[in-house]
Amino acid sequence: MTIRILLSAAILLLVLPAAAQRLSGHVYEQPAGATKPAPLPGANVYWLGTGLTAATDTSGHFSIPRSAQSQRLVVSFVGYTNDTIQIGGESELQIILRNEQTLHEVTVREQASSIDRLSPHQTEVITTRTLAKAACCNLSESFETNASVSVSYSDAVTGARQIQMLGLSGTYIQTNVENIPSIRGLASTFGLNFVPGTWIQSIDIGKGAGSVVNGYESMTGQINVELQKPDIREKLLLNTYVNSFGRAEVNLNLAHQLSKKWSTGLLTHSSTLRNRFDKNHDGFLDLPLYTQFNGLNRWKYQGERFMAQFGVKALYEDRLGGQQQFTRNMKGSDQVYGFGARVGQYEFFSKLARLFPDKPYKGLGLIVNASLYDSRSFFGQTVYNGRQKTLYGNLIYQSIIGNTNHTFKTGLSYLLDNYDEQYAQSLRRRNESVPGAFVEYTYNQLDKFVLVAGGRVDLHNLYGTQWTPRLHLKYNLTGETTLRASVGRGFRVANPLAEYYGNLVSARRVVFTESLRPEISWNMGASLTQEYQLGSMRGSFVVDFYRTYFENQLVANFEDPRYIRFSNLEGKAFANSFQAEANLTPVKRFDLKLAYRLFDVKQNIQNLYGENVLLPRTMVSRDRILFNAGYALPYDKWKFDATVQWNGKRRLPYMEPVHEQHLPENAGLTYSPSFYNLNAQVTRTFPKWDIYLGGENLTDFRQKNPIMGANEPFGDHFDAGMAWGPVTGRMIYAGIRYKIVR
Repeated sequence: MTIRILLSAAILLLVLPAAAQRLSGHVYEQPAGATKPAPLPGANVYWLGTGLTAATDTSGHFSIPRSAQSQRLVVSFVGYTNDTIQIGGESELQIILRNEQTLHEVTVREQASSIDRLSPHQTEVITTRTLAKAACCNLSESFETNASVSVSYSDAVTGARQIQMLGLSGTYIQTNVENIPSIRGLASTFGLNFVPGTWIQSIDIGKGAGSVVNGYESMTGQINVELQKPDIREKLLLNTYVNSFGRAEVNLNLAHQLSKKWSTGLLTHSSTLRNRFDKNHDGFLDLPLYTQFNGLNRWKYQGERFMAQFGVKALYEDRLGGQQQFTRNMKGSDQVYGFGARVGQYEFFSKLARLFPDKPYKGLGLIVNASLYDSRSFFGQTVYNGRQKTLYGNLIYQSIIGNTNHTFKTGLSYLLDNYDEQYAQSLRRRNESVPGAFVEYTYNQLDKFVLVAGGRVDLHNLYGTQWTPRLHLKYNLTGETTLRASVGRGFRVANPLAEYYGNLVSARRVVFTESLRPEISWNMGASLTQEYQLGSMRGSFVVDFYRTYFENQLVANFEDPRYIRFSNLEGKAFANSFQAEANLTPVKRFDLKLAYRLFDVKQNIQNLYGENVLLPRTMVSRDRILFNAGYALPYDKWKFDATVQWNGKRRLPYMEPVHEQHLPENAGLTYSPSFYNLNAQVTRTFPKWDIYLGGENLTDFRQKNPIMGANEPFGDHFDAGMAWGPVTGRMIYAGIRYKIVR
């Protein structure tokens, strides 16, 4: 009995170390003419005369351990008067900083992007300042200055874009919109195009397995997009955009404070491209014609003990591509090849929260989302229609165990997916019902050491019980050096036709060689972040390595140019990712970024000779280098930004006849050449106006013949899914932003 008591005491000493009280709160600014203060992200909070510091997040929130050496808390931000507060027994603060000046030209600069210092996950936060560095017409165009996420067209006809992170496609990233799983299933085809850039407030990019609170589908990372809120300080934002290809867009955001507690917002978007152009003269449109209408109306109630948000979203898009002379009334023709897609997406969402003002660490939240995605497509004479109905619910409770060093989240979730697909004469129907439960424990020792351990159990009606464990660690070696590590399991059910949508624009025959099983992976990795300051020069250096290993993976075999064969993995599949990134501000308002990324991604696959061999995965660049430079004049009156990317070679499937730009390598493998890409933008700002002019692919590099067999689109060698580089050439764009602040 004595031994048991001693063991129990030892475990308690390890798991429940001595409590360290914390002080938390929010920092706000009071915009001129506004009736309500706005959150101030990036403000510095520190105890006077000590090294204990913290920074506010995107909602203005901070948390800092109490100091035994000082009771005076200082809050500071560039352009604002410092506030020094004598702290007694308070546990929660509300602080409003005042402008040092009242000139309209004064602009408070926020960091364009940064690593979340407090998060145990390796998370990069992209702010509206980064999004404004490029045209950023939609989410797929929001990563041009980001080293971790790369974006490319999936083919040379449909205009669909795909992203990659850690060497794998975006389907392995759990992409949420305000913590609601959104771009998934059939929506993974065009979903990135359906989130307008002006709707976005910030983007969190997390590497490795994500939190179990948000589900089981995060395998290589998690992206969360925060949209503009109804109670933001900009009550009107109008953005217009036009480019040299003939694409035109209009975005209008409205926000209105109805009362002290109620606010509403309307986000709208319309865009179109009607110009037919064929720069490489292969007879096919380089970009599809399209028209899109998109709108979101949301409402927010903010009380002392209760918060609610709810809204509706609707989208319609019509795309048309193929040969130059094709029109929609030629659908089904065997003489002129055409592509068409009509997409409708409708969504209702609600987020409810019970607040406890006297216990800010405690909360109860409920998320409910219902959506319908309907797509009607055709590729030449082949029809592909897909419909997905989804119901999602997540109930989350959070509190502490004894003190705020030990917190936990637990809850219940439910996911219902109904898929109905028709491809040619075949039907694919699936109904997934997945109730789940999760718990996540966090131990935080003065923000120096943070451990997050979580697990969830999901009862899948088709694939049985799934157990998803995940672990994240963060340790501050010094005040400027942070080490992170993570490991976790991921689980997802693939949707092959939607995920390889661009490859359907070909003469290949789609074959399912067996019943597909769910994909299961393990991801593990570590990162080191070093921040430094030399005089007035400040910067950071981040290096990370992640490995994703698959127990089972969807294999899409393109090695035989006559087929797309879908099967389960037989053998190995893994993705190793290494990245080093340096950020430097040598002088005020001048930011530099240099990053290098290396991928080693392989998969066992059956070659032309019927042998199951381990080969590099197709369409993945082994190397990538990114360099970004940005400079702003005082008060941000003029802003200049330029990004250069070097994309290394990538393996291509065997094609007959061999593409003229394929480079033969050992073992009969073929690779695309490497290429450079240059983007740049200049912006002139006024108190209410921004005028911007920029260009993409300024080096005018193009893949010469992205469509195989373009002269015989109904022949055996036709394939538009082998696009490895830019399909279009140089593009110049211009736009105007107009905003009215409360």
